[in-house]
Amino acid sequence: MAIFKAFKDSDIINALEERAPHADVASDSKTLDQYQNDSYGLQIDHDHFVAIVKVSDVKDIQGVLSVARQYHLPVVPQTAATSVVSGSDAINHGILLSTAKMNQILEINPSDQVAVVQPGVINKHLNDEANKVGMLYGPDPASRPMSSIGGNVNTNAGGMSNLKYGSTKDSVLGLQVVLADGRILNLGGKTYKQAFGYDLTHLFVGSEGTLGIITKVTVKLFPIPKSDSILGMAFFNNLNDLSQAVATIRTSGVSPSMLEAMDHNVMKAIDQKDKTDYADKGNSMLVFKLDNHDDDTLQTVRQILRKYHATDLKVTKDAKEKATIIKARQDMLPAVYADQSKAYVMEDMAVPMSKFADLMASINDISKKLDVNIYVAGHAGDGNVHPIVNWPKSEKGIPDNVQKAVQMMFRKSLELGGTISGEHSVGSLKNQWVNTELGNNVDYLQQQIKSLLDPMHILNPKRKID
Repeated sequence: MAIFKAFKDSDIINALEERAPHADVASDSKTLDQYQNDSYGLQIDHDHFVAIVKVSDVKDIQGVLSVARQYHLPVVPQTAATSVVSGSDAINHGILLSTAKMNQILEINPSDQVAVVQPGVINKHLNDEANKVGMLYGPDPASRPMSSIGGNVNTNAGGMSNLKYGSTKDSVLGLQVVLADGRILNLGGKTYKQAFGYDLTHLFVGSEGTLGIITKVTVKLFPIPKSDSILGMAFFNNLNDLSQAVATIRTSGVSPSMLEAMDHNVMKAIDQKDKTDYADKGNSMLVFKLDNHDDDTLQTVRQILRKYHATDLKVTKDAKEKATIIKARQDMLPAVYADQSKAYVMEDMAVPMSKFADLMASINDISKKLDVNIYVAGHAGDGNVHPIVNWPKSEKGIPDNVQKAVQMMFRKSLELGGTISGEHSVGSLKNQWVNTELGNNVDYLQQQIKSLLDPMHILNPKRKID
C-alpha cells in the first residue's frame, strides 16, 4: 500500500465512467458488499475494492483495462459469480469487471451445428434456445441453471453428461478475447476442424480470466437424440459397491451419458430440502442415463447393478419422473449449502477411473480420522469427485482439521495418479499447489505465458497460478 498516494478512488471512478461510457459503475459499499464474493466460494472479507463495472460492450472492456493499466489495478472478470474456488470474487484495491450484461445469443445455426454467444449467456438459456430448433448444448454442469457460458469457458466446466459430450473445452470452437493491453483476438471459428497455427483458442479455455477477457464464444451444438432417453437411480449399501458397478458398466460396451454418485450425507441433505426419502434406501445413490438403448442394453445395466447388490432400482422414460431423478443431482449443491450457520469449501479431484473406489474409500477414512463432516458427490463415470467440507462459521478462519483433511485428499488424489482440479479450476484456493501437481518446468512455462500476455499482471492476479 502506498504511503504517499498519487491518486484517490474518486479519480479512478471518474476515469472508469469516462472511458467505459456504456457501463454501470458502482462504488458504494452496499453494492460492493453484494458482489465481493462468489456465491459458493469461501466468504472472504475483502478490505476494500474500488468498484464493480458492469460492461455492455467490448469498448467498455477496453476502457476499463486502460484505467487498470494507468493505475496499476487488478481486474477480476465476473459474470454469474458461481465459482467455488474463489476464482472471480473481489481482490483488494481492484476492479470487478462484470460481463453479465453481455448476455445475447448472437446466432444458433442448426445446419452448421454451432452457436455464437456473449459470455453472460446462462448455460440453461442457451440449451433451451437450442432445443427449440432440435439441438442441444452438451456441457451441463450442475450449476447449469445459473452459471454462464463465459464462466464455464474460464473454468473449463464439466458436467453430468461429460461421458458423452466432454467438458467445455470439447465444445468450444472459437473465442473473441480482449488482452490486457486492449488488443482484440479472434481465435478459431465455426469449423469443427482447424489445424492452422497454434491452438490459442484452447489456451484461453480454463484460464480463469488471467490471460484475457472473453467477449464472444462459438460452441458446438448436437442434435437431440431421437430415441427417448432412460433415466434411472439405484441405491447401494456402500460406495465401494457403487464404484465397482460404475467401473463394470463403463467397460461393458454400454455407453451411458451420465453416471452420477452421491453419498449418504448428500442424500440426507437432499431429503431435507426436497422432502424425499433417499437416505432410507441405502448408503449411496447412483443416477444414470442412457440416451440410445434397447432391451439388451437395459438388461445388461440391470444385471450389473444387481451383481453389486443395488436395491430400489428404478428406470423410467416418463418426463416427470425423469425430471424428479435429475433434480436430485441438480439439488445437491443448494441442499448441502442450506445451513447458513456453516462455512463450506467444495473440492474437485479426479483420478483414473480404476482408482475411483480407492479415492472414495480414502475420503471416508479421512472424514472419520479427523472428525470432519464431508459430503461426497461426483461424476462417477469419469472419476471426478466433489467432496464438500463444512464447519461452523463461528470458527475463526478454517479449522486445522479441515485444512488437514483437504490436504490429505489432495495428496491422495495425486498419489493415485489424479489431479486436484478436475473441472472447477484453481482460483485462489489451490494456486499454491500448481508446482506440486505440475512440476517446476511446467510451472515456470505457465508463468512465462502469463507474463507475455499480461506483462503488468493486472488480470485476475494470484488466481490459476501463484
